[in-house]
Amino acid sequence: MNLDLLIEPLQALLRQVGEFLPRLGLALVVVIAGWLLAKVVRLAVARGLRAINFNVLTERAGLDGFLKQGGIETDTTGIFAVLVYWLIILATLVIAFNGLGLSHITELLGKVVLFLPKVIVALVILAFGAYFAGFIGHAVTAYCRNVGVADAELLGRLAQYALLVFVVLIALDQTSVGGDIVRQSFLILLAGTVFGLALAFGLGGRRWAARLLEHWWPSRRDDREGP
Repeated sequence: MNLDLLIEPLQALLRQVGEFLPRLGLALVVVIAGWLLAKVVRLAVARGLRAINFNVLTERAGLDGFLKQGGIETDTTGIFAVLVYWLIILATLVIAFNGLGLSHITELLGKVVLFLPKVIVALVILAFGAYFAGFIGHAVTAYCRNVGVADAELLGRLAQYALLVFVVLIALDQTSVGGDIVRQSFLILLAGTVFGLALAFGLGGRRWAARLLEHWWPSRRDDREGP
């Protein structure tokens, strides 16, 4: 009887091990396959983005230079490829751990998997937004120089940085970082910028506004000079 008491727990343990080993083997196969797929997709994403000159856009937008100043060797295109790589790896781990019955780890990794696409979309918004902000800044500078406005470069930089701040806030809102705080900050900055421009235009730009009005509607002067 004592021998049976010793054998029964051992049999139960061996039974559990026998049931667990196939699941572990399947999980390892899934992880290896996911790792190989992630490497292939990472290379394909990097080459695809460079083929459409996405790296040129991020370089002109200033993102690559910002990364180099921060000591990061790769560029924005490489970061996109790495994010896609880890997205596939984490999704593979979710499948593997789910097959092993580790629900707590699966739930945690699932939240990270759902967060990474938001980061990728936020980076896309940031890349195109920064490029557009730079374009608008140069356009404002060129326009101010053509109309003879002083401090044209300063106005262009202000326009660029204002748009860049809005783009960053939109990107953060896409990742759900800050929530309502980001939206409220966006509205406050927008209102402050509009109020500051209106105040500057009203107090310091009256003569410039008068010249513009005289240039746009010269008929008023002609009417005054008429009979």
